[in-house]
Amino acid sequence: MTELRVEPYVMPAADLGPENPLPTFRDPQPDRAVDFEAHHIPEEDREGLGWQTGFRVLPYRIQDGYNRRREPREFTCIVLENDYLRVRVLPEVGGKVISIFAKPEQRDLLLCNPVFQPGNLALRNAWTSGGIEWNIGQVGHHYLTCSPLHAAEVEGPGGEPVLRLYAWERVKRVPYHLDLYLPTESRFLLTRVRIINPHDHDIPMYWWTNMGVPEYPEGRVIAPADTTYHGLTVYECPVINGIDYSYCTHIKRSYDLFFRIPPGRRPWEVSVDQQGRGIVHTSTRRLRGRKLFAWGMSQGGRRWQEYLHTAGYNNKEIQAGLAYTQSHSVRMPAGEVWSWTEAIGYFAMDPDDAHSPDWQRAHTAADAVVEAALPEEELNRLDAVMGTVSTRLPTRLLFRGLGWGALENARCAQCNEPSGIPPELPFDQDDLSADQQPWLELLQTGALPPRAAHEEPGQFMVQPEWRALLEASVAAGRSDHWLAWLHLGVMRLEDGDAAGARQAWEESLDRTPTAWAWRNLAVLNRREGNEKAALECYERALAVGVPPVALAVEYAGHLLRNGAMDRLASLLNELPATIRDHERLRLAAGWVALHEKRFGDVRTILGQEFATIQEGERSLTDLWFALHEQELAAAEGVVVDETLKERVRAEFPPPWDIDFRMSVEGDDLYVPPQAG
Repeated sequence: MTELRVEPYVMPAADLGPENPLPTFRDPQPDRAVDFEAHHIPEEDREGLGWQTGFRVLPYRIQDGYNRRREPREFTCIVLENDYLRVRVLPEVGGKVISIFAKPEQRDLLLCNPVFQPGNLALRNAWTSGGIEWNIGQVGHHYLTCSPLHAAEVEGPGGEPVLRLYAWERVKRVPYHLDLYLPTESRFLLTRVRIINPHDHDIPMYWWTNMGVPEYPEGRVIAPADTTYHGLTVYECPVINGIDYSYCTHIKRSYDLFFRIPPGRRPWEVSVDQQGRGIVHTSTRRLRGRKLFAWGMSQGGRRWQEYLHTAGYNNKEIQAGLAYTQSHSVRMPAGEVWSWTEAIGYFAMDPDDAHSPDWQRAHTAADAVVEAALPEEELNRLDAVMGTVSTRLPTRLLFRGLGWGALENARCAQCNEPSGIPPELPFDQDDLSADQQPWLELLQTGALPPRAAHEEPGQFMVQPEWRALLEASVAAGRSDHWLAWLHLGVMRLEDGDAAGARQAWEESLDRTPTAWAWRNLAVLNRREGNEKAALECYERALAVGVPPVALAVEYAGHLLRNGAMDRLASLLNELPATIRDHERLRLAAGWVALHEKRFGDVRTILGQEFATIQEGERSLTDLWFALHEQELAAAEGVVVDETLKERVRAEFPPPWDIDFRMSVEGDDLYVPPQAG
């Protein structure tokens, strides 16, 4: 018998904190340029490669207000359980599946992170490691990975409970849902994904299911592929430059490995330990991509593992997507509905086959085990059965997500437009919160409510239909105030209209001078290459009053990048202590201290903990090396040149706590330290 229940789940958790009130604008170049010939990209892989993969985050706001102070916190946990598996899902953390516990084997198939600790790795910054994450819309860890999804119970094919997770994705403006199904006698968790394109035009679509799994010593990842992408180069699988990349504990640096599973083969991927035991993920054939991500065995890679979990919880990721790589977008035709079914379960195979140096033998043997455990014909049958559930209305709401789907339904109703959101994904007025209220008022009254100049501008909206409503409201004089003009400028720049954005923000300043409009003009000037004008706008933003923390942090970063150390020092002295204590301003103060030869202060700052270090960021290790370069130069009466820099890197390796480098110089091969 399958059971679905809701229960509390308590773990040490950092505070996610407030969202950043400043809009983060999209990359002016929507497509990533790829030199197909230089990378020898096969002709059949070129479609969609780089298309619409430029960074974008609006209308969402950045989530960078978290810390590393963990206290016990109770999360809502939804449990699906039968005699073989116990599945735990956290709807308020992007619908993450945090655990799939195989009861007969008494082992968790996933890396169940024992803490909630955001790190700076997602499109909106905050991201947590471990478990299963569902990534939709744009390349990267998705917009809702640290935000709530709706969750509801649906009646399954034979009356069993099905867990539905659903949301309205605001960038691509699509509804989607996942139906998690655990039949009574099943040893596999089944997830049927369904995405709806409600538009009258094609859209670039992206989906990757990311599974954080244990990083077994001498463990291997196997997929039925003969070639693989590493970077944007195709190699024979799995040996690259003499190293077998299917063993992630053999590699020094972090890396991605995209398996090119031929169209005629069933897609699957397994991660096994030395005994050939572990986890299998397979799917119907629409989800054709498979990937291995590993943190690497360097000090930086190990530090990231501890930073995102706690000591002793090391993981890697096996992933499955719509395309061969995450540099692809897939063209989703107007009005289409895409669906597929994924299956995850315990896996065991002969260890000699699993670890055979003959890759063909390894993946052929694994394929036979996958087919015996869950025949592809049976998975296709289950997919068809689950298709009958996809359009069923929920029987009970288990958790409310964000209110944007309800707002879209309200807009469609008010404007007499058909809603692209089907009734089986019920978003209702009870979902609406203060975040949606100003836009709901614009919809219902034709006027966006004003705010005081010191208040945050609130949530952003860049959808064309909302821009049309706001443009009409401003033109009619119903919303002729600083806030409406500010939002209009955000909409225009995100749509590529830089001149229109500038005009809107200047109009906003004419109504009421605010730090928000001056800041946006600073960003616009930076994008246009006018650094002097950008600095002037930042100064004007600060002159309006006590600056928002996010503005002070951004301006300090701009000064640091431009080498304006004296002005940066003055800024830090001018800021209130409550703002100056922000970790990014403390890090900026470290560079000021180095500039002023206050080496002891630099060491003090490097001894502190920082929560928002970004994936690939080297600011702490750069400061460490620069400190030692300056100290040696002063002590020995020499200049800082390349010779001294090489010496510092050799003689002064950074301490564990500040080393977040994802790669290091030298050979990729990891050589474990010798005992004794």
